[in-house]
Amino acid sequence: MSATTSSEETTPEQTGTVQTSTVAPAEPVPKDRSVTRRLLGTELRLMTRDPMTLTFVLVFPIVTMLIIGGSFGTEPDEVFPINPAHWYVASYFTVVIGATGLIMLPVHIATYRERGVLRRFAAAGFPRWSFAVAQLVVGLVAIAVSGAALLAVAAPVYGVPDVEDPLRVVVGVAVASVAFVSIGVLLGTVMPSARAAQAMGMLLFFPSFLLGVGGPPPAVMSDVLREVSDKLPLALANQAIREPWLGLGDATGALVTVSVVAVVAMMLAGRRTAL
Repeated sequence: MSATTSSEETTPEQTGTVQTSTVAPAEPVPKDRSVTRRLLGTELRLMTRDPMTLTFVLVFPIVTMLIIGGSFGTEPDEVFPINPAHWYVASYFTVVIGATGLIMLPVHIATYRERGVLRRFAAAGFPRWSFAVAQLVVGLVAIAVSGAALLAVAAPVYGVPDVEDPLRVVVGVAVASVAFVSIGVLLGTVMPSARAAQAMGMLLFFPSFLLGVGGPPPAVMSDVLREVSDKLPLALANQAIREPWLGLGDATGALVTVSVVAVVAMMLAGRRTAL
């Protein structure tokens, strides 16, 4: 008699066991983080190709600093409490901040709006807040790079003044940068076209530049011009940076005012980009 082999297969139900998958599901990559990184990378590349960045944020502060920094000599007098060249080297760092926030960013963002780029970003799935964050980072990078270039050019020509109060200078630069980058984002979202943004940016930048930062020292201004310059946001930002840098004071009042401007500008810019 030959042995017979059963052809029936044993099922999990018959054995009382349950088969489970041993492969864990893949953890999804956060979409918002991914698209924000892509947007930021694209914006940083575009910044290096923008003639507005190269002209007003990089070239203009350096050239004007070299011209005016050598116009008043290097000896302190009744007009300049310290070396005039050092006075303007410290001041022109604020010019970089103002040019970024009042000229570069408004034109860049208004151009996007005019060409419908922002609508395409939204259609492609970019979160609305990601564009504001990308512009903030781009503006801060532009300030850091252009400011470093300014100091690198000034060092062999006039020398870079010693920083008397490093902590207050760092805080002043950070607060002023955030304030004017936020103003730039806000202007870019309000202006109807790139030309309008450029015109408004120039109108805001050059009076502040001449009266409060890179123009004549306050000691030679009339009382009216001095009173006006003391109320300009860019002049206040300059005080918050220059005075502790050169050891002329702590500029606490100016720093507080610029901090308030930064908070308000960030809130308004964030609201505009979220619409």
